[in-house]
Amino acid sequence: MTDRRQESYAIRLEAAELARGRTHPTHEANGDEERFAGAKYFMSFTKGLPHHPDTGLLNDPRDFVQFRRAIDEGFIDPFTSAVRHGAHWTVAPNGAETPSNPAPGNYRQWEAPTAGTAYELEGPDAQAVTMPPAPPLLGDDGKPNPELVFEMAEVYELAVLRDQPLNAFETGNSNPAIDGAVNRLNNLPYMQDPSGRPRKVEGGALTPQTVFRGSSPGVEVGPYLSQFMLIGNTDVLGGSVRDGLIRYGVLQIDQRVPVATEGRDYMQCMADYVAVQRGLRPDPETFAGPASGPATRRFITTPRDLATYVHYDALYEAYLNACLILLAMGTPTDPAFDQLSGVGAGSGNPDYRRHAGGFALYGGPHILTLVTEVATRALKAVRFQKFNNHIRLRPEALAARLELVRRNAAASEHVPQALLTHMTVFAQELQNNGTLAQIESLNAAPPCTGSGTPQDANSWFLPMAFPEGSPMHPAYGAGHATVAGACVTILKAYFDTSSVLVEHTDLNGNPSILFKPFEHGDTPVQFRAPALPAAIPDCAEPCVPPRQQLDMESLSPEEPETFLTLEGELNKLAANISIGRNMAGVHYFSDYYDSLRMGEEIAIGILEEQALTYPTDPFVLSVPTFDGEVRRIGRR
Repeated sequence: MTDRRQESYAIRLEAAELARGRTHPTHEANGDEERFAGAKYFMSFTKGLPHHPDTGLLNDPRDFVQFRRAIDEGFIDPFTSAVRHGAHWTVAPNGAETPSNPAPGNYRQWEAPTAGTAYELEGPDAQAVTMPPAPPLLGDDGKPNPELVFEMAEVYELAVLRDQPLNAFETGNSNPAIDGAVNRLNNLPYMQDPSGRPRKVEGGALTPQTVFRGSSPGVEVGPYLSQFMLIGNTDVLGGSVRDGLIRYGVLQIDQRVPVATEGRDYMQCMADYVAVQRGLRPDPETFAGPASGPATRRFITTPRDLATYVHYDALYEAYLNACLILLAMGTPTDPAFDQLSGVGAGSGNPDYRRHAGGFALYGGPHILTLVTEVATRALKAVRFQKFNNHIRLRPEALAARLELVRRNAAASEHVPQALLTHMTVFAQELQNNGTLAQIESLNAAPPCTGSGTPQDANSWFLPMAFPEGSPMHPAYGAGHATVAGACVTILKAYFDTSSVLVEHTDLNGNPSILFKPFEHGDTPVQFRAPALPAAIPDCAEPCVPPRQQLDMESLSPEEPETFLTLEGELNKLAANISIGRNMAGVHYFSDYYDSLRMGEEIAIGILEEQALTYPTDPFVLSVPTFDGEVRRIGRR
């Protein structure tokens, strides 16, 4: 007779030893915080502190020192008792400060700055994973870092392309705006020697098919959007994947999103920018549709639509949706345990099919819980990187530093000479390739909500998709991307990632669209969002302009030349969600790239520990990583 209590304790000890045996890395930042400490910390995250009205810079560097001290101490109360919130202080042009008293709902809070100090009882500790230093401002030669110049150009160009159709981000679709952005990016020095985070290229250059796609296997194949951002599944009343409705029990999740007003960007004026940097809460964005009643909805069709999705999503919802779609399709599980799950090649053979299948173990409830369970672990780990380690400024702030160069700001107690010296050279790179000329055009007549001035016209501010700009936490790593890396890794571990998307007819003659192992005679299939009509003037109430009127359309299947693999579409889903944040203007490419891989390590660590808990049938699975390698997990 066994002692279950002692055996359970032994398993917990084994998991603890596994966790303790992982090397705790050295956390390294890029040095810009210390390097520019005497220059108002202009390369660090300062949002929420008092800012100067004419420069958009930190007014008093001592506020950053207190902010950093509160982060390092790890307690919440000092962020109120010791750190001055910018909404509570108004700064005059001469730098003098006077108290202000905004209503509590009119300003924003820093978001979970101490989360990285909490411990975990499953998976890697929040400080047992890390990210490499973000691209610093300067390279080894003392000049602006070509990688940082390139990622700032990417964010600028995504703002220029925010209302272009995602269907045009493909080879063979002529779109002058996208072609122009690709050419400008290819003309930057980084593309001649891309020694940092790699992009997908063809013949050594970006193309409409590869630009802004991400970095992992399969993301460059087929439409820009992952199929999991468009399709639905059948429910108890039938339906079709092309309806874009996902079964959630007897409820349905609609893949269509509200349509944010085309061409409406934010934070394009100094007063608006400074108000947001002080942490004041602006009015929400506007949406297309009738003046009264619900906003117009449509399938994700433009970068602005994707930005809207990642503005309001519950961080794991796209991956929960993908899991629900795959379960409804009967997608086979990893071949190493499909005889246990009851779904896969092993279970389909009547000679080997078990009379017991998966549910609490190896089945739907198991994977649905796992795919969401990793999200909080990912968020705690990335909070440590954001606040305690890198404290990197957001793209909106880097653009504001460039704007000071355009305004011919003179060095003074309010504008550091180091900023002007380095940002002048930085700006020259983006002028030479034409990116800043595009931004000037986009900002030609900015819709200032504050007190606009003639200097605001043709600025180099980054046009933002959200009125409040970025969240109230530093840029690197990215919460969305870390959660994407963790959740998608769980999905890739559980399902057979070699499956392809096909139009299939079963033995009873019933047609369906599903991910399944390839068989001779299978027909590939893919979906896109409905095409955008040409832009036309708005029509009168209650009419909805045809450019927005796509909400009731269903998806149309296409037969591509190449099969879409499950691995590729899951990698693409992670890239879509992560880079959708770049489309909004709140993240850089490196935020996506490195955060994704940290999230992957967190998920693999949790799976390794869970694999210890199966005393009879071993839970063994394989995970194709975001770099294309395969990690095998579980007791052999």
